[in-house]
Amino acid sequence: MNATHWPIPQWPQGVPHEVTDYDRPLFSILDDAAKDYPDHVYTIFNGGKKTFSQVKETADRIANFLASRGIRKGDRVAIFLPNIPHYPAIFFGILKAGAVCVTCNPLYTSTELHYQIKDAGAKAVFCMDHPQFYPTTVRAIKETEVKTVVICNVKSYLPKIKALLGSLLRKIPRAGQYEPDHLFFDQIIETSHPKPPAVDINPFEDLALIIYTGGTTGVPKGAALTHTNFTYDLKALEQWVRLSHEPGKPPEIIRRGGAHTFLGVLPWYHSFGMTCCMMTACASGNRLVCIPDPRAGNPPFTEVLKAVEKYKATIMPAVPTVFVAFTNHPLRDKYDLTSLMGCFSGGAPLPPEVCRQFEEKTGAIIFEGYGLSETAPVATANPTNRTGRQIGSIGFPLPGTDIKIVDLETGLNEMPAGEDGEIAICGPQVMKGYWNRPRENETVFRQINGKRYFLTGDIGHVDENGYILITDRKKDLILVGGFNVYPREVEDILFQHPKIAMAAVVGVRDPRSGEAVKAYIQLKPNETATEQEILEYCQKNMAGYKRPHQIEFRDALPVSPIGKILRRVLRDEEMAKKMTSAGNP
Repeated sequence: MNATHWPIPQWPQGVPHEVTDYDRPLFSILDDAAKDYPDHVYTIFNGGKKTFSQVKETADRIANFLASRGIRKGDRVAIFLPNIPHYPAIFFGILKAGAVCVTCNPLYTSTELHYQIKDAGAKAVFCMDHPQFYPTTVRAIKETEVKTVVICNVKSYLPKIKALLGSLLRKIPRAGQYEPDHLFFDQIIETSHPKPPAVDINPFEDLALIIYTGGTTGVPKGAALTHTNFTYDLKALEQWVRLSHEPGKPPEIIRRGGAHTFLGVLPWYHSFGMTCCMMTACASGNRLVCIPDPRAGNPPFTEVLKAVEKYKATIMPAVPTVFVAFTNHPLRDKYDLTSLMGCFSGGAPLPPEVCRQFEEKTGAIIFEGYGLSETAPVATANPTNRTGRQIGSIGFPLPGTDIKIVDLETGLNEMPAGEDGEIAICGPQVMKGYWNRPRENETVFRQINGKRYFLTGDIGHVDENGYILITDRKKDLILVGGFNVYPREVEDILFQHPKIAMAAVVGVRDPRSGEAVKAYIQLKPNETATEQEILEYCQKNMAGYKRPHQIEFRDALPVSPIGKILRRVLRDEEMAKKMTSAGNP
C-alpha cells in the first residue's frame, strides 16, 4: 500500500503526497531563520529572550570551540541538560562542528549516563551547573573517552535583574565544587570566535544524532539518525499541520516569523520534543518557551499553566499525561489557556474524554500521531482538523512515507486490509540503523519490493476508511507517562542487588501515568528484605519513571521449561486480581 495511493477520501486538503527540498544539513534551519528573522525571538526562559541571530552566533562559537578541542566530523558530543535555553545553541553548534549529538535524559543516574556515553564513544559533554546533574556527570564520565566537560549555568540566560537577585538570594542552582579542567559555558562563548569550521556534510549519509532507545528488545541502544531524517520530518510536518488561525477561517500552514509560540513541555533529549517543538519552532521562525520542569509549582504543573497565560502559547506537543494534568488541575480555571491553538499528542493513546475536556477548556485542537525514536520520530498523523481526524487512530502516513502491515512471522508479507499485523515503515525519516549493532539491524529491517522497511514491533491494521489503528504492542514494553520502560533494563539493575535471586518487571494500570512499574522479587536463600529497602535501592540506581512503584515478594517466579521468566503469567495474574477487585467473575 503506497503512500501516494493511500485509499482515503479524508486525505487533508492541500497536503501533497510527497515533499521535496530537505536535502540539506540540519543546522541550516537555524541559519535560515537567523537570515530571514534575525531580530525575532527564538528562546524564552523566565522572561529572558534570545533572538535567532543571537542563538546562531552562540552556535557558531560552540562549533568553533569544539573544533579547537579536537572534535572532528563524526565525533560524538553528549548533551546532558533539561530544557534550558542553552540547549538549541549547543545542539546546532555540535552539528556545525560536523559532530554527532548524543542526547541524554537529565533524570539518568550516573550508571545509566555512563553506559550511554561509553557506548556512543562521546568525547565531550555539556551538563548543567547543578548540585545533582554536575556530580552525576563527573561520576559518569570515568573510564570513558570524554576529555571536555562544559558546565552550563542558567544565570547567563536570565534578565539582568533576575540574575542579580538570584545570585544574591542564592536561588540560582550551582554545583559549588568543580573539577579543575572543566570549563564554563560563558567562558567558552566569550573566548571562541563566531566562525564554525568548514565541514562537508552529506545530509543523507552523515549522522546528526544518536538517541538511545530500548528498541524492540529492551537493551539500550542508539538509533543513529542522519541530517535528512530530521529535515524530511520537519518538511513533512510543515505541510501536514494546518490550523485555522482565526475563527471561521480555513486551515492553513503554520504561520512563520513570530506568529506562534511553542510551549516546550516535552523534554528535548527525546525525539518527540526535539523535532515537534524545539526544531519546528526554529524551522518556522517562531518562539520557543523553555520549560525545564513541567511538574513545577504547587500543585504540580501550575508553572506550566502560568506560562501558557503569560506567553500566550499557541502550539503544544505533549503526551496524554500532560493533557490529563491540564484537565484535572485544581487551578485550571484560574488561568487563561485560550491562546492554545494546536496540540500534537503522541507517546500513548489519548483518552477521548481527556481530549474533549481539554479542547472544551482551551478551544485548541488535539491531533494524534505515531512514531518512534528510530523514525525521527513522526511517521503518521491524524488530520489536524476535527472533521478529518479519528480519535483512537494514528491517522495516515506523512507525505512520502510508506506504511505496510506485514505478517508477524517473517515481516515480509503484506496482510490484507483490515487484518492485524506488524506495522512496518519506509520513508526518509527512518534511521540509518542502530549504533554498532549489526545483528539488531538484521532483526528490524526488511527489504520488500526493493524498499527498506523498519519493523516497529507494534501490531495494527488499516480500517475500511484508511485510518491506521494500533491494536497491540510488544507486551513487555511499559509506557509510563509517555516514556518507554523496558523490563530487562530495570531487571538488570535489580539483579545487581546482593539479596535478589530473580526479578521480573511488568506494567500495571495507573490512573496518573497510564501504567506504572511493578517488580516481582525472589530473594536468595536465607535472605530477608523489605519493600522499602528495595524501593530505596531503585531510587539510587535508576531514573524516576523506571522505578517500580510496587514490590511483590515471591517464593518462586513463573518460568518456562528452559528457565525463561514468564512475564505474561504475571501480567495475567495482575489482570485477574483487578477484575476480582472490581467485582467481575
